[in-house]
Amino acid sequence: MWSAFDAHADGLDILVNNAGIAEIGGIADTSPQLFDRIFAVNTRAPFFIAQLALGRLRDGGRIVNVSTSYTLGKTEPQLIAYSMSKAGIDVFTTTLAKELGPRGITVNAVNPGAIDTDLNASWLRSDEAARDATAARSPLARVGMPDDVAGVVAFLASDDAGWITGQRLDTTGGALL
Repeated sequence: MWSAFDAHADGLDILVNNAGIAEIGGIADTSPQLFDRIFAVNTRAPFFIAQLALGRLRDGGRIVNVSTSYTLGKTEPQLIAYSMSKAGIDVFTTTLAKELGPRGITVNAVNPGAIDTDLNASWLRSDEAARDATAARSPLARVGMPDDVAGVVAFLASDDAGWITGQRLDTTGGALL
């Protein structure tokens, strides 16, 4: 896999780490295997993909990491391993921003809340009360959609965001206000 990535590009301008899996489970319910799986996808994979991409990433490039609102103060005991894995992405973001700054590479994270994606489909699309409660948390009175986050990612990947680095952007539609 690594050599295939290496062989297909002369250069890279933008890397978006959008890995994410979540499974319900508090500390007592999370097995070592589940913990390792969550961290492998949410934390380990973005770390090593970025490491591999650094040789191809052009000066002035962009890295955008997708984290979660659960690292911004709204915690949920039943998502402890998921939240911990994404907290690692937040630290990765700020640390990598310092390391890559001399090359003009910006590194930022978006921290979405509940977005109507396949990751949340089991409860958000099948439970009208849960959907209504989620929409009520936002002053915008709706559930976030993938395009809401994609627009922020596109901005961070653009030249217009060239002076923004090491930041975590709350992309919850104001749900944490």
